[in-house]
Amino acid sequence: MIYFVEDDNSIRELVLYTLNNAGYETMGFERPSLFWKALDKQTPNLILLDIMLPEEDGLQILKRLRTIPKTSKVPIMMLTAKGTEYDKVIGLDYGADDYVPKPFGMMELIARVKALLRRSDNVDTEKDYKVGELFVSPSRHVAQVAGKEVVLTFKEFEMLSLLIENQGIVFTRDQLLKKIWGYAFDGESRTVDVHIRSLRSKLGECGGLIETVRGIGYKIGEPD
Repeated sequence: MIYFVEDDNSIRELVLYTLNNAGYETMGFERPSLFWKALDKQTPNLILLDIMLPEEDGLQILKRLRTIPKTSKVPIMMLTAKGTEYDKVIGLDYGADDYVPKPFGMMELIARVKALLRRSDNVDTEKDYKVGELFVSPSRHVAQVAGKEVVLTFKEFEMLSLLIENQGIVFTRDQLLKKIWGYAFDGESRTVDVHIRSLRSKLGECGGLIETVRGIGYKIGEPD
């Protein structure tokens, strides 16, 4: 089931028609209040969410969804007229898995929907990881340093999980953009650098585990 929150009737109907023809079960909502009522009855497999909405801003909906246990891991795609890099970073840091600015093509939308659903199906929900004093549980969305929980943004946690799950493997900035954000920011690899700096700062004594491989990218190394 795919939920789509969009107050523009023409866009909502076109997207729902396209998704239905692609074989997906969908429900559309013109107001957030209708979406929240439906969510009480059924948890969808994917949520498509506009930012500019009546009653409640899409980013506020996104933040709420990430604090609710049953929707904390549900893939969320933002469909919005806002297309600046700043808006993308804010939406993605709040917990969105992908960001598609309007206008968008229906074939591109279907491809991104398939990619998000495929990624969510392949998530490893079992294993926990420990490197030195750093502990990460992707399934429980927990990161700890020396037993003390560290508060991370959604994308910071995803990046940390990817690196620790592949300890010793170097990821380029482009690889991290594609794996964590789902697509590249038109070559804006500094987005990765900003998140790495923030991660290192928040991890404190374990920040040094995230190593820079000059000219290539980043990896989780061995503790000293």
